[in-house]
Amino acid sequence: QVHLVESGGGLVQTGGSLRLSCAASGSIFSIWSMGWYRQAPGKQRELVAIITRGGSTNYADSVKGRFTISRDNAKNTWYLQMNSLKPEDTAVYYCHARASGDPGIPPRDYWGQGTQVTVSS
Repeated sequence: QVHLVESGGGLVQTGGSLRLSCAASGSIFSIWSMGWYRQAPGKQRELVAIITRGGSTNYADSVKGRFTISRDNAKNTWYLQMNSLKPEDTAVYYCHARASGDPGIPPRDYWGQGTQVTVSS
């Protein structure tokens, strides 16, 4: 079993910055991808950014140039640096991992508990 714990959310003014962290623990054999999703009230959960085991990254168009995903493989931790925040970035942010806990077992999706990010205008 893989456990994800997020930190770093909060309240910030428009134009401000926040950094989210996600730490994976438990029985981890391999993490195939690490990412961040968000869900605003009344909207579906959407992908924000993802980084693969090979280091490739992908971002939602709405955050390109403002958000950066990075990772520390040694710590099984990844980050989302969010700059130039806008009110429309307000949402609950969830970290995500596609990982396997044991060799021979196919990877599955794991989610953090979510952290609130609120950007005031």
